[in-house]
Amino acid sequence: MKLVFAGTPEVAVPALDALIASERHEVAAVVTRPDAPAGRGRRLVASPVAERAEEEGIEILRPASPRDPAFQERLRRIAPDCCPVVAYGALLPEPALEIPAHGWVNLHFSLLPAWRGAAPVQHAVLAGDELTGASTFQIERGLDSGPVYGVVTEEVRPTDTSGDLLTRLALAGAGLLAATMDGIEDGTLHAVPQPAEGVSHAPKLTVADARVDWSAPALRVDRVVRGCSPAPGAWTVFRGERLKLVQAAPDPRVTDLAPGELRAGKHSVHVGTGSHAVELRWVQPQGKKPMQAADWARGARTSAGEHLGD
Repeated sequence: MKLVFAGTPEVAVPALDALIASERHEVAAVVTRPDAPAGRGRRLVASPVAERAEEEGIEILRPASPRDPAFQERLRRIAPDCCPVVAYGALLPEPALEIPAHGWVNLHFSLLPAWRGAAPVQHAVLAGDELTGASTFQIERGLDSGPVYGVVTEEVRPTDTSGDLLTRLALAGAGLLAATMDGIEDGTLHAVPQPAEGVSHAPKLTVADARVDWSAPALRVDRVVRGCSPAPGAWTVFRGERLKLVQAAPDPRVTDLAPGELRAGKHSVHVGTGSHAVELRWVQPQGKKPMQAADWARGARTSAGEHLGD
């Protein structure tokens, strides 16, 4: 089939690579978000998908909005059979959805209908899910509600951050998306409507969502730190400044600290929660690089009785 691939971030690149490598399909163009300012100089930088497409000499479409009539006209001229999508980052209007003969097929990183929305992996970690996966489905007007072509499953490991889990899902999902294109082409794969039960939603996490509540149990604190890594990054307040929590782990051996109470030893830093303590392993003070928590505590000269949080 002739394909136009839509995607933007690094997590979409494995799927693009899988389709480029396929002997059955031609990636005629990619659709991605416009170049965006990045770094201290705020220089315009192409998306990872655009960079990969440029390496392969593939046409790149960067509409400010997929509603742009010029973009839709170019898509009609390319005349794709199908448009596979991975984390494109913009809503597709009805006229664009109607252009490819087999529609737009999205690779979504959850087992639909669970975790519809922008942050399915983060919410799976926050919720303590033991199993998640990826799904390919036909895009329709509803939010991630279209019929499903196929799924792959993935165990959520006890120490997984969202970044860890998303990396594995991107690789597994790339194979699923390529197989879905094969099945659509030869007519052996048909989308099945999602069940009405089991629907949950995964809106994009905000900075406020990533603030640690030390009165919560250690298990919840651990999930927030892992679920918000690498973005938006779990955080708390110390001496009036924000402290990012890069890595932490529950420590059920320490039970004598009040919620938020800080105890720094020579090689370890513990903080009390609503249950037992968590051990801080890596932190990032405001305006500085990540560092081991024990090094931070020595440099900050923390004292007994100090607290994290308000």
